[in-house]
Amino acid sequence: MPLICLASPKGGVGKTSLAAALAAALRRCGRRVFAVDCDPQNALRLHLGLPITDTAGYLAQLAQRADWRACLRATPAGVELLPHGDADLRGRLAAAALLDAEPDLLAAPLRALLADPAAIVVADTPPGASVALPILAEQAAIMLVVLLADAGSTALLPDLESGRFLGQGTLAGLRAPRIGVVLNQVDRRSALSVAAADGVAGHLGPRLMGAVCRDEAMAEALAHQRPVGLHAPQSAAARDVEDLAAALLREIAPAAAAAPATLGWLRA
Repeated sequence: MPLICLASPKGGVGKTSLAAALAAALRRCGRRVFAVDCDPQNALRLHLGLPITDTAGYLAQLAQRADWRACLRATPAGVELLPHGDADLRGRLAAAALLDAEPDLLAAPLRALLADPAAIVVADTPPGASVALPILAEQAAIMLVVLLADAGSTALLPDLESGRFLGQGTLAGLRAPRIGVVLNQVDRRSALSVAAADGVAGHLGPRLMGAVCRDEAMAEALAHQRPVGLHAPQSAAARDVEDLAAALLREIAPAAAAAPATLGWLRA
């Protein structure tokens, strides 16, 4: 029933790798997990083990009014994936315009997936603001923002706290604790990385839901098209993702039990 949406103010933070690893970790916790790829890069499928030749997906076919159920894919990771699908620039712009005009094209499949009380939905989004973000936010239990453990993350904190990078309107009302943060690629061998992570952690307090170390196992996992927890379950990164999954399950359990109204978690 809960929706966990991964977002980031900028690209290159390892958000999609983390989305795949988190979805697989939640699946290993015994939950049924759906992953929804809203990023036009269409890369989540590769992290979850689909063939590179399988380029079909849902959001890329909005103009064709594709049946989202027919687009679902079972993956070797045990996660059920609704891939974005490949599209050129013109197709991406057309899909975004259509989704902006008819948000229920994404909202309706989400409602259907979230109707399963045993399921968790993990959504990957494009970096920065997008048409999909407000639609996802209305149904999300957690907006998990991925930041790097570097000096640049400090500069992004004002945008994070104001919600500016998420857009305007409904998203501008999002506030902690329903916005969580995970620091990715924390390099414990780098004094600068550790100092940046400590500084961000001290500023965020309980909004920091997890930290994942810099680990070659993450890159190796993508090369093998497997989430890190399946490729290298004893790696430091896999253990960090498991800790993050456990923290998220603790966070969403009260919300799931309370079954709030669609916008009940937004503050006035």
